[in-house]
Amino acid sequence: MSNEVSIFKDQSVVVNKPRELSSLAKSFVSEGGSTSRRIQTNTNGTFKRIINGEQIGNAVRGEINVIIVGALPKVSRIFYREAYDPSKEATLPNCWSNLGDKPEAGAGDPQSKNCAECPQNIKGSGSNGGRACRFQRRISVLVEGDTSGDVYQFNVPAKSLFGKGVGNVHPFESYVKYLVANNESPDNVVTNISFDPNADTMELLFTPLRNINEQEYAMVQEAQARPETDMYTKITVAQADKVTKQPVGVEAKAEAAPAVVRSDEPEDEPAPVKRQSKKSAPKPDSKILADVVSEWSDDE
Repeated sequence: MSNEVSIFKDQSVVVNKPRELSSLAKSFVSEGGSTSRRIQTNTNGTFKRIINGEQIGNAVRGEINVIIVGALPKVSRIFYREAYDPSKEATLPNCWSNLGDKPEAGAGDPQSKNCAECPQNIKGSGSNGGRACRFQRRISVLVEGDTSGDVYQFNVPAKSLFGKGVGNVHPFESYVKYLVANNESPDNVVTNISFDPNADTMELLFTPLRNINEQEYAMVQEAQARPETDMYTKITVAQADKVTKQPVGVEAKAEAAPAVVRSDEPEDEPAPVKRQSKKSAPKPDSKILADVVSEWSDDE
């Protein structure tokens, strides 16, 4: 994938050490205009490089090689109330949880106080007998051969997370355990990510390709010190693509606000409340009244 992610037509010049953005480059970027990068997987068996929501370069078919530089300690959860429709404008998810325990503060339509008791976490709540709230992993990766050191977000979908591997080829969770069991770290090896040709749906396989070299090791250390490496493991794909539109569930809540009710016919007026006679009203104790006034004064 190294040739595919390069922006240059002539790739004969190799820069050994990544260069930071110059003052000129930074002058073109508006204040707060950060760059978001991710690698998108597609049902046609391709990988696409997405920067700020737009595809850059050509898609890569079949497989890519990356170095995993960041991941959360637990599997995340994400819930969309509506089924995905490519013809509609993208929205933020209704609800999500980075650690799979409770909705994040930024979720506009939280479904429960915690994920364990959430109705969207029950088998059968989603399509084909699955869960409406799906598991996923958002990891940060470097691309093999890309000397820029740019970090990308990579989303591992639910069907590529769990299960058992064969030899050194595994689903993601099994892959990480396989590496650790063999005294290897995910950030010290080049990982091959490929589409499973025997699967009926889009499923990914993970295979250790080789140990990283000294130059790659230095790039990993630099990448792990940058804030985006941690950020990409926590923000959703929609957030990475700078999507701001709220999902349908949040809009529905806003529309359900109380409204003025009008009618052509008068309603029956309630019976008037009889006022208490001044003579029968108890006289307030002057000491209590003075204490109350004193309390109000303190509050102000």
